[in-house]
Amino acid sequence: MRQKRTQIRDHRAESALFFRRALVSFIGIIVLVSVLLFNLFNIQVEQHQDYKTRSNDNRIKIVPVSPNRGLIYDRNGILLAENRPIYNLEVTIEKVPDMEQTYAALKSVLGLTDEDIERFKKERRRTRRFKSVPILEGLNEQQVALFAVNQHRFPGVEVKAYLKRYYPYGDSLTHVLGYVAKINDRDLKKLDQDGKLSNYKATRDIGKLGIERYYEDLLHGTSGYQEVEVNSRGRIIRTLKYVPPIPGKDIKLNIDLGLQLYVKELLTERKLDPETGEEIIKHKRGSVVVIDPKDDAILAMVSSPSYDPNLFVRGISGKNYRELLNNPDRPLVNRVTLGIYPPASTVKPMIAVAALTEGVVTPKTTRNDPGWWQIPNSTSRKFRDWLRWGHGPVNIYKAIEESVDTYFYQVAYDMGIDRLSAWMNRFGYGEYTGVDIHEESKANMPTRDWKQARHKRPWYQGDTIPVGIGQGYWTATPLQIAKATSVLVNNGVVHRPHLLKDIVDEEVEKPAEFKDFPPISEVSPETWEIAREGMHRVLYGTRGTARKAFYNTPYEAGGKSGSAQVFGLAENQKYNADELEERLRDHALFTAFAPFDKPEVVVSMVLENAGGGSSNGGPIARKIFDHMLIKPNPESKSESNSALTATETTEVQQ
Repeated sequence: MRQKRTQIRDHRAESALFFRRALVSFIGIIVLVSVLLFNLFNIQVEQHQDYKTRSNDNRIKIVPVSPNRGLIYDRNGILLAENRPIYNLEVTIEKVPDMEQTYAALKSVLGLTDEDIERFKKERRRTRRFKSVPILEGLNEQQVALFAVNQHRFPGVEVKAYLKRYYPYGDSLTHVLGYVAKINDRDLKKLDQDGKLSNYKATRDIGKLGIERYYEDLLHGTSGYQEVEVNSRGRIIRTLKYVPPIPGKDIKLNIDLGLQLYVKELLTERKLDPETGEEIIKHKRGSVVVIDPKDDAILAMVSSPSYDPNLFVRGISGKNYRELLNNPDRPLVNRVTLGIYPPASTVKPMIAVAALTEGVVTPKTTRNDPGWWQIPNSTSRKFRDWLRWGHGPVNIYKAIEESVDTYFYQVAYDMGIDRLSAWMNRFGYGEYTGVDIHEESKANMPTRDWKQARHKRPWYQGDTIPVGIGQGYWTATPLQIAKATSVLVNNGVVHRPHLLKDIVDEEVEKPAEFKDFPPISEVSPETWEIAREGMHRVLYGTRGTARKAFYNTPYEAGGKSGSAQVFGLAENQKYNADELEERLRDHALFTAFAPFDKPEVVVSMVLENAGGGSSNGGPIARKIFDHMLIKPNPESKSESNSALTATETTEVQQ
């Protein structure tokens, strides 16, 4: 009998299970498709504008455009600082497959040096990979042509043209104009703090010294930009929008280039080498500043020796910079505003004004000078006069004319350091002059508090005595001496020395305005006249210390010489310049104004280690006055009108 077969599969149950699974899958697909469609709708419709903007950000770039830097002219319209086109070789890091191979190839083609490579590596560390970095600057035409032929060998390397600052008169105006150079990390930090960084996105150089630094905001201008479309490799396809930059403003200085070059030549010694016959040029160490006392406009400012600012614009080599830095003649220092010297006897007319006003002396006060002075009722050392046997009876006029030290020792003793320093502060000593360059020292007008803070010792009575003749702890800059002379010439009106004359805005010259300091108003006109008359006798009196230098001038002038000691002498030691090293000799100082009745010019100078102020500074001041005040003969005008040569004039016009 056959057994009945048992049914194993349940087709109905399997069908039900399949249906349930299919339904769940279908629902899942519907849900996922719905989510996808919702997201597509959200992206394409709801967030369309947002993603469009992001897309454009990847496709459209904002490229800043640097403005042209403003030009600098002298008072007569002669160009002193210009912009010249130069060619730089630049590298975009992300486009170069092998930098080491590129270095080696550029060495063979263009003579790239290890110093160039080190400078490039330093610069690339603070630059984004997609931005180009200069590896060689200032390529000449031959180098540009050589690279053009071999450019296929250098992916990511290209030649770019820029405008670069150029100073056609080299070292003649360095300490006036200063220079521009590459923006460094410190500059970037300062720009960021001042909120100016965005205006320098496309700028490579910034003013570092002098006028270039002080008037950076005027000269730089405002950056523009262009909106460009780029491809996936970052190359520009087309320009969508262009906003031009606003160029910096041109400025005119009070500097007279012809006078500047003439004064510079006066501080230059030229002689022929007896063996080779070649000209040997030696620059004297010193400085001269010429101002117009009517408003203290600076007509010439010469610091010698100097250096060529174009070296820094192009990027000075380490070797050249070390030579300047280690030069014992300190060409990097602007001696007019940073040179610190004892003002010596140049301050005696100002001290006379203070003493007369305070009633310490009168026009009739007469004192006997035996050649020395000693603090009354003391056994202190004797303070010697420059004339060992003395000047005999001395009044205020003779004290200035013959520069009698003992007279002013007594004045300083009677006034005391408190009144003396307070008065000299009002003439500008121990204070910033207000000149429109940042590189300036206040020097030092000593006080009791200053000595206590600096030397941790009290002020002694003996400290006051040498201050009466501009020595001791008292120091000053040549510009401070010129400013003080101008104050005396102007009966106490205290102007602010300044270099800027006009700002050129849309071809309209707008005069620069500078606010004066508070005047010295309590001094009588007669007192100012006494001090000026004393200075007049210095140049024209029978015993005037500078009478030889100003003999037979066709104009009248006033002046005062000074000799500043570099080291102290023992009580019985005699100064002998011939037995001393040159750098231990006295500094020669001289300050003067002319014409006497209506002054148009003030000249002040310090000649380092030159000796007596009258014999060395006087003749230079006389030549400057002659150059400025004596009208040249029309027939010989080309020879004496200015120090500007025909070649230089042609270069300026070109």
